[in-house]
Amino acid sequence: MKTLVASIIIILSVHFAKGQELESILLAADDATLLTENYLNPGMKGLMYSMNDGWATTAKVHKKFGFDITIGLNASIVPNSAKTFAFLSEEYAYVSLPNGESRLQTIMSENSVDTKIDISIPTGDGTYKVGSFTMPGGIAEDLPLNAVPAPTVQVGFGLPFKTDIKARFVPNIKFDNDVESNLLGFGLQHDLTQYLGVFERLPLSISVLGAFTNMNVVYYIQDENGSDGVMVTDGKTEFKLNTWTVQALASLDFKLITFYGGVGYNNGKTTVKLKGDYLLTYDIEDSNGNYMGSVDESISDPINLSFAANGMRATLGTRLNLSIFKIFADYTFQEYNTATLGIAFSVR
Repeated sequence: MKTLVASIIIILSVHFAKGQELESILLAADDATLLTENYLNPGMKGLMYSMNDGWATTAKVHKKFGFDITIGLNASIVPNSAKTFAFLSEEYAYVSLPNGESRLQTIMSENSVDTKIDISIPTGDGTYKVGSFTMPGGIAEDLPLNAVPAPTVQVGFGLPFKTDIKARFVPNIKFDNDVESNLLGFGLQHDLTQYLGVFERLPLSISVLGAFTNMNVVYYIQDENGSDGVMVTDGKTEFKLNTWTVQALASLDFKLITFYGGVGYNNGKTTVKLKGDYLLTYDIEDSNGNYMGSVDESISDPINLSFAANGMRATLGTRLNLSIFKIFADYTFQEYNTATLGIAFSVR
């Protein structure tokens, strides 16, 4: 279970494991929020789409007291257009790219090269607070299929009235005192074939599904770089993810193989908050670039971001039925198309 959580939060924590710590971006002052948002956006959206997948591999529900245990991996494929973002100088007040580049890598880029960014903040008396930091490159080359992964472990249980309840649960777990996370998800799937008379005699099953997931991750910042111009006190980054999905499902269920599909709607929201106290150190220069000393500036709880992902979805998949063991794979067409692969142990 601990390995599962570590895999789920890889998209959140791997960014902070890079050589450049997140807090150094705070030197960009008011520009830090927009830079962070543009960098993280495809990772956050991809995670929300991944978390909404893998809830069902058939439209057929369990008999009463039947159950299944399902282990799957969802991987949302980030469009090429979201692997970089345009650096438009007019959107930023204090930062510039010294090499003249016009685009920066996002977290889901295959390009892992860091980019240096210069800072120049006028003080109002003819001098400037100056500094620099590096924006990290992408991490996609380190991830399966260069996609945003979301492993799932799920339990389903057959209730009366041809309804299944599904649950995903991971208790609060800490990793090396740096990261802690918990996850909770529930779903309900209700059979509609029972209301359609003659269809009950066919291998066709039709049902509806509704599900939601909540995940919380806290990353405790370890201030290991004493030369980045930022001192951290009680620093942490909080991620809170909420997603839900509603789907209409259909399947052809044969003894050895099942073909299934569905259409529906996804919705998700993630907040990212950088909390704690930060002491920023800048050099002071005059208009000619001459060094005139340094200055410290204190800020608290500096970043509060919100990301959203929503839209229609359509899924096609197949499942191999080996008695009580199932092997399944499907593909969901949505803003970030998502591939799912997994196994299940299912009774009744």
